[in-house]
This record gives sequence, C-alpha cells and structure tokens, in this order.
Amino acid sequence: MIKKSLAPLALGGFGIGMTEFVMMGILPDIATGLDISIPQAGYLISAYAVGVVVGAPTLVSMLSHRPPRSVLIWFMLMFTAFNALSAFAPNFHTMLLFRFLAGLPHGAFFGVGAVVATRLADKGKEAAALASMFSGLTIANVLGVPAGTWLGHNMSWRFVFLIVAVIGLATMIMLHKLIPYFEATPGAGLRQDLKIFRKPNLWLALGITSIGTGGFFAWLSYIAPLLTDVTHFHANSIPLIMTAVGVGMTVGVNVGGKLADCVPPLTAIIILLITMVALLCMNALLASSQPAMMVLAFAVGANALALGPPIQMLLIEHSREAEMLGSSLGQSGFNIGNALGAFLGGIPLTLGYSYASPQWVAASLALSGVVLALAMRAHGRRVAVAVPA
Repeated sequence: MIKKSLAPLALGGFGIGMTEFVMMGILPDIATGLDISIPQAGYLISAYAVGVVVGAPTLVSMLSHRPPRSVLIWFMLMFTAFNALSAFAPNFHTMLLFRFLAGLPHGAFFGVGAVVATRLADKGKEAAALASMFSGLTIANVLGVPAGTWLGHNMSWRFVFLIVAVIGLATMIMLHKLIPYFEATPGAGLRQDLKIFRKPNLWLALGITSIGTGGFFAWLSYIAPLLTDVTHFHANSIPLIMTAVGVGMTVGVNVGGKLADCVPPLTAIIILLITMVALLCMNALLASSQPAMMVLAFAVGANALALGPPIQMLLIEHSREAEMLGSSLGQSGFNIGNALGAFLGGIPLTLGYSYASPQWVAASLALSGVVLALAMRAHGRRVAVAVPA
C-alpha cells in the first residue's frame, strides 16, 4: 500500500510513464494524422528523450532555491501544458517542439520527487519510498500504455495526450494537498550545484546508469522482432508479452527498493547488473523457446526496474551538496542508456545478423556496467584507506 503522502509522486510517475511509452504504440496513428512517415514520426520519441536529458539538470539547477513542493508543482504544470498542446498540434514541426518541451520536466520531476520521497520515508525505508514513486511509472506500462494504444487506434491519438494532461492536473492538486512543506536546501544555487560534477564517484554513477541500463534498452528496442522472427510468436501475442514485461517492472521496482534498504546501494546495483547479464545471455541462447521467452520477458522487466531505487539512492549519496540535481541526473542517464542501447543493438542487424544478436550487445552493456560498479567500489575503498592515513 502506497503511503498517502507519496501518492502524488506515484500519480505523476504514471502520467510521465504513459506519455513516454505510449508513443511506441500510437506512432502509426500519429504518422497518419500528421501526414508524415513512420520513421519521421519516430523523431518525436527522440525529441522527448532529448528534452529529458536537457531538462533534468537545467530546470533543477534553476529552481533549486525554491521549496521542493513548489518546484514539483511547477514541473507538473509544464508537463500538463505541453501535453495538452501536443493534442492540438497542427503539424509535425509544432508537434516536435511540444514533445521536446513536454520532456523537459520529466527527469526534473523524478529527481526532486526522489529527494522528497526520501524525506517522507520512515527511517531505513528510503529506497522503498523511492520504489513507491517509481511504481506509478511501472503501472503505466501495465494499464496506461495499453489503454492509450487502444484509444489511439480506435478513436484519436489526440485524446491520449488530453488524458495525460488531465492526469497532470490531478497530480498538481494532490501535490498541493498531500505533500508537506519543506524548506529549500540552504545555500542552493547554480554555482554551488555544479560543484558536484567535480566528484569522480558521481561520474562513475552516471556511467553505470547510462551504460549498464543500456543493456535493458538494447533488449527492449528489438524484443518484438526477436519474438516474431526467432521465437515465432504470432504478432497478436506481442501486447500480452509486453504486459508481462510491465508486470515484471511493477514487481521489480518494489524488490529493488527492499534490496537497497537491506544492503548498500552500490552492492544492490552490482547484484542486479550481474543477474541482468545472465538473463540477457539466456535471451540469446533460449530465443527459440516460447515458454522460456515468456518467463524471461517478466524477469528482465523486473530486473531492470529493480535497478531504479538503488541507482537513485547512489546518486543522492554522492551529491549531498545538491541532492536534487544529482538525483535528477538519473533520468538523464536512463535516457542516454535508451539511445545508446537502441543504437548499439541495431549495429549487428545492419550487418546481417539475426534478431538474437542484439541480446549479446545488451549483455555486453550490462557487463560494462558491472565493471564500472566494481571500479567505483574499488575507488571508494582506496579513498577510505587514504583518509585515515
């Protein structure tokens, strides 16, 4: 059961998850509606991702002197406005601009929301509180995305963005009513915030996020053709399998929260990335088995989202002087991983290899994340030994 004060953060996560991932399902409808090609419509997905990467550190730094509740409401106001405008976009270029602007508050909301969630959490339950916030995003993949896809196919893709805007409006009201007032971080400001980038551990944490999670996105980007061409599932079965992925995400984010409350965040990340490597290798080796791929769809989704809470805890841990900025970088890292995984996973396909080949790329990226995490642990131990000396 989600704590009452965390409900607005979960609802905001639901709206954000829906607007980001429903695009994949309604892309053909948008292409038809705006009289563009499907590859051209794909740029709308990229525009949103670029907005996330740019907006997370920029908006948080600009507003870090404001109380967190006010900042969250401002971010959700932007999110609501630009999703509503997306519903009325008259042409491709206008829609491209609105999708970029709608992406700006995405990572910033999760970054500030993560800090607020840890302040609202009971002692020793900080990662579980983060999992509650991210549960909204995972539930969006189980309920919001399929419903939005159906609506886009059978009525109008414009209604989908209007519904997302309504969810954003409801989130703003709940933030005002249920989130308590917290003072802004003393001395916060752009100059002060940027000092966190001097820390090697923060860059290592960002590398783990961008490269390690790239393995999941390399898997996700090419899972549909793998299931139809190699596993020989009927195309009509793909939505059901993707629902299994979404259910796995919902389970995994809570498991990750509990794990990160039991062991240090970096230890949890190493464990989860090692299991990710194993699962992705199994995807390549067992790609011809339908029962195995059904189970693995659930397991990979669960493993991937289990990484969310410990990664956020790690970023906050190494950016205490500007924890809202540091936390917001997690979403930038995830979206870099999204772009990196999709790009690198597609290379073997362009060389003529089978749809199972991106799984090996995905496993390599996750393994690279393990190496970075072990390097971060070794660096921390060297620092700990040097300080007493």
